[in-house]
Amino acid sequence: MVRIRPMIPTRYVLVLGTFLLSVLLYFDRACISAAKGPLAADLRLSDTQFGWVMSSFALGYALLQAPTGMLADRYGPRGILTSLVVFWSIFTGLTAAAWNLASLLVIRFLFGAGEAGAFPGMARAAYAWIPMRERGLMQGINFSGGRLGGAIALPAMAYGIDRFGWQASFVFLMLIGFAWAALWQLWFRNDPSEHPRIDPAELKYILAHRQQHAGGAVRQLHASQLVVSWQVWLVSLQYFCSNFTFYFCLSWLHPFLKKTYSLGAVEAGFYAAATFVCGAVGNWLAGWLVDRIYRGGWWVGSRRVPAMAGFLLAAIGVGGGATAGSATEYVAWMSLAVLGADMTLAPSWSVCIDIGRQSAGMVSGTMNMAGNIGSFVTGLAFPYLAAWTGGNTAYFYLAAALNLVAMAIWTKIDPRRPIEAEVML
Repeated sequence: MVRIRPMIPTRYVLVLGTFLLSVLLYFDRACISAAKGPLAADLRLSDTQFGWVMSSFALGYALLQAPTGMLADRYGPRGILTSLVVFWSIFTGLTAAAWNLASLLVIRFLFGAGEAGAFPGMARAAYAWIPMRERGLMQGINFSGGRLGGAIALPAMAYGIDRFGWQASFVFLMLIGFAWAALWQLWFRNDPSEHPRIDPAELKYILAHRQQHAGGAVRQLHASQLVVSWQVWLVSLQYFCSNFTFYFCLSWLHPFLKKTYSLGAVEAGFYAAATFVCGAVGNWLAGWLVDRIYRGGWWVGSRRVPAMAGFLLAAIGVGGGATAGSATEYVAWMSLAVLGADMTLAPSWSVCIDIGRQSAGMVSGTMNMAGNIGSFVTGLAFPYLAAWTGGNTAYFYLAAALNLVAMAIWTKIDPRRPIEAEVML
């Protein structure tokens, strides 16, 4: 039997699949922000109540990160990601059926809980499939999918909501999720050696260059080891700071632009989209830097340099946004902030795979849990700080300060030390 060699390496198809999942993730998230006007009007929600709706997603998303990451480590990302995408897609559609604040809080919490395992599952797939020298760019591509998804979603969903209503938009996104889950289950395998269509030369290359198990044995970390790991605490704290900046753009930027600068929904969507496009550029840039510096022989610098540069840019951008006098000026500052904040993602997730190894799903889930506690706080901090102080300046300066704290944290993170070695000391 003649074996036909694939025209595209199988691991590249994997990256395309996870990129599209990232696009879908942020379409599903951003839709609630684009729908804020008519949804809040129909359900009679105030800004602070809508802040709780935003944060209910972030809370569900945060709390289930580590558990779903553990499931991906134990059972593999194939079945886990399929199940989770179906689950959260159901609650995406059910958002259209919400009839009051309480029902919307429950639905969005469960939607967030379903989405929680997406990136930890992708991280576990990357550990098995992606060579070390390609890890940074793969992470950058994945997260750029989310940013491009957000950039497209805000104006596109604003237009769709204006034309078809906000309920129909959520149902449409549910059907897309079902389609992705079916294709993933049919095509993906947990380990490249199990894939029926992979070229033998590519398989040999992946096995030779992917990260090896510590000590040659496959052992899952225990949750107690993560609790006492100094590196896990550091990675988690800096990710909290990163999300405190970015989640504002995902949740409050669109309604903030509409209200502050008297813009229409679609016009505000296009302005907000600029920040997401810059976020995608930040992901590509950081992913390229991670791999370039790593290939130059500086493993530690390949993680620290992009992350620290990103947090510095984020601090400058979000601080500058506090003084902006027009929509264009404000979006320019926030675009710089998001470019910087997103430069921290590829090194952060690469470090989780570095130190977590065969438990990459649980470690990255723990970091992402901390990050999305930052998202939860952001969803509430922005409206409440505005109510308490009479303006938005306090929020922006707080976000800038947290970015500077995160820069300092990165001076202590070392990707060369796996958690097993750290907790044995």
